[in-house]
Amino acid sequence: MPRSRDGIVSQVLTVAQMRAAEEDLISAGTSVDALMQRAGRGAGEWVRRIAGGGSVTVLCGPGNNGGDGWVIAEYLREHANAVRVVAAREPATDAARNARALYLGEVVAADAYVSGDVFVDCLFGSGLARALPEELAALLGRLASRHRQCIAIDVPSGIESDSGQPLNEGLPDWSVTIALGAWKHAHFAMPACAAMGALRLVDIGVAAMPGAARVLRKPVLVPPAADSHKYRRGMLGIVGGEMPGAALLAATAALRAGAGYVKLAAQAVLSAPAELVVTGDVDAVLGDARMAALLVGPGLGRSDAASHLLAKALHAAKPCVIDADALVLLRPEMLGDALCVLTPHEGEMAALERNFGLSGQGLRRERALALAAKSGAVVVFKGPDSVIAGPSGELVLALRASSWLSVAGTGDVLAGTIASRLATNGQALRAAEEGLWLHADAAKRCGAAFTAGELAHAVQAAVRDCIE
Repeated sequence: MPRSRDGIVSQVLTVAQMRAAEEDLISAGTSVDALMQRAGRGAGEWVRRIAGGGSVTVLCGPGNNGGDGWVIAEYLREHANAVRVVAAREPATDAARNARALYLGEVVAADAYVSGDVFVDCLFGSGLARALPEELAALLGRLASRHRQCIAIDVPSGIESDSGQPLNEGLPDWSVTIALGAWKHAHFAMPACAAMGALRLVDIGVAAMPGAARVLRKPVLVPPAADSHKYRRGMLGIVGGEMPGAALLAATAALRAGAGYVKLAAQAVLSAPAELVVTGDVDAVLGDARMAALLVGPGLGRSDAASHLLAKALHAAKPCVIDADALVLLRPEMLGDALCVLTPHEGEMAALERNFGLSGQGLRRERALALAAKSGAVVVFKGPDSVIAGPSGELVLALRASSWLSVAGTGDVLAGTIASRLATNGQALRAAEEGLWLHADAAKRCGAAFTAGELAHAVQAAVRDCIE
């Protein structure tokens, strides 16, 4: 893919935005038929590679997603793949009828017994807003169960594109999902994204759309400058509390994510690594002019003393990552003008929404955007489908992370990683993106059944892989 389109092909569009993008192409002189050929033949090449010479069954519905299926089938036939089409319904749009007329291969009835190597779902696309009729849902399930691999085109049939919610129960799981033109929100939203398999994209030439979300991308990190020293590289202060283990996990990750100096303000810390500076004097940490960023929350506790400590940390007016217990204690009046990153999970998000007078209604991305706008902070709403929202409406969606992250302490590792990047680059949104990427990549490197401590150590390898 040419680098000039890298930013465009990373955008994530709603159904309305995708329709507008296609209308722009049509207004500029590209016909619907030409767009269908471009999308279908691009998807056909992916299917051809995946099939590896095996037999392919394409299920075509009545709309333009079905039209894409007819194009895919003809492309496969031209390339000598064994292919047949199951026509669930006759084409109902001009472009789909034209694509059907160009297909010269085998067509079988919907009630025929069909099995094979690869099944391609072109029943309904991203515009679907209601449940599949019972007979079509049953047909989809039968064909999926009788093939070795299952490929969904654009968005799996039965999935609502803007939310990622299933419109029917018992939908199949997919080996691969091939997005057409642009990513859709369902590709990154639970529960749909967990069943979509590997994600691929066919670029059909749509332009950048105003207000579009974007996919979290691998960051490009640079080594410290030749004249760097430990303070100039980024000094991070971590404010500990009642449970020092959580703060130690965060510090362990921060030491490996790029900061030049990490200092933990905590009492009675046992077994701290030798490279971590530990002090019981929190005022010395908060008042140090060299401190580039702060992290407060991991292991803080929820007492009055903890609330006082949070307020004191925020009063220092330094870039700050707020995590864990500090998110439950946070009140709007505590926030000043400092750059802040909030890192809530679902329960902490609900507490923040109560404290900031937000309804808590809507999709995850909508809730994150609302909190970012209300607080003026960057929000990392973490979970299996993490999103990053900026106060100016920026929205970044992460690929589904390893489910092995569902173990105690990994949130502290994420907070330490983001805080380290904040101390290094001083930019809240950039630090959130870099930290979230490094955290997920470290989890991949750990494999199965890792601990939070192992994850924290793996951050170093993730950083190393991003060095330009």
